Amino acid sequence: MKQRLKYTPGKQLVALCTSLIIFAFSSSASAWWWNTGYTKTKYPIVLAHGMLGFDNIGPIDYWYGIPETLESDGADVYVAHLSAVGGSEIRGEQLLAQVQDVIAITGAEKVNLIGHSQGGQTVRYVAGVAPGLVASVTTVGSPAKGSAVADVIQGVADLPLVGNLLQTVLGDAVNAVGYIIGLGAGESLPQESLGSLAQLTTPGAAAFNTQFPDGVPATSCGEGEYVSNGIRYYSWSGVGVSNGITNTLDPSSWSLLPMVLIFDEQTDGLVGRCSSHIGKVIRDNYNMDHLDEVNQVFGLVDLWTTKPKTVFRQHANRLKNAGL
Repeated sequence: MKQRLKYTPGKQLVALCTSLIIFAFSSSASAWWWNTGYTKTKYPIVLAHGMLGFDNIGPIDYWYGIPETLESDGADVYVAHLSAVGGSEIRGEQLLAQVQDVIAITGAEKVNLIGHSQGGQTVRYVAGVAPGLVASVTTVGSPAKGSAVADVIQGVADLPLVGNLLQTVLGDAVNAVGYIIGLGAGESLPQESLGSLAQLTTPGAAAFNTQFPDGVPATSCGEGEYVSNGIRYYSWSGVGVSNGITNTLDPSSWSLLPMVLIFDEQTDGLVGRCSSHIGKVIRDNYNMDHLDEVNQVFGLVDLWTTKPKTVFRQHANRLKNAGL
């Protein structure tokens, strides 16, 4: 039976090799000591992907190079297997079961949850129903207050006659894509695209926030409570699409560019800048599009901004320093 979670083994060996290389090429031994344990959080880190996401399909990782980067300096990282499309409660229950597995495997009392895109709602669900298992929640490019893109798609789907046909045809097509993604990742999980879409709209997100309000800002573009129910909340996001193409070699960056016409605020192409706010906002204007935020596609991100791997490393160190 395939394990629920993808865990990169041999992290001790990788960390040792990395440390030896740093020692060999640094000007002083102090540089070696500074890097060792930089990302070593008290609790394991669990990553939850977004809509149409996956853990890995063959050589393709959703979190491109990020788990390995975190592990190289001491973090204990797990990547969740979730339905590619589905309501956040469905995905949340899947994640909850896997969090319980991580705790059983590691003996840790809690985990640090990080969710990208719809994965933000997924990790917030787990924090809401099982707060005793969660040390921190971090959302990355997640539509906490809904996405204008989801609003447009839902609006077309709600049109009489045409909308019913589109819901049937497109819904089935997206479900099929979800199943294909799941099979490619070696999992057979339920797929329900219309439920996923509905919760990412502005009204859908508002309904979700009524159930799971922790960390949600009371104002349109403010911050939420930093600590709620004993859990620390963080978020960050990008606005790369509003700035143009982040990397001319990345086809996904070109495909997201037209989305800027849908938003009335700066955006990463799928999520608005203010909508991404949860808890303490680390930063909401990285020059990253929606896929850049997880170092996709294949690390083709803006050459001049802070790199996604660096952002994740810094955040792991932030969690470590907070005793998490």
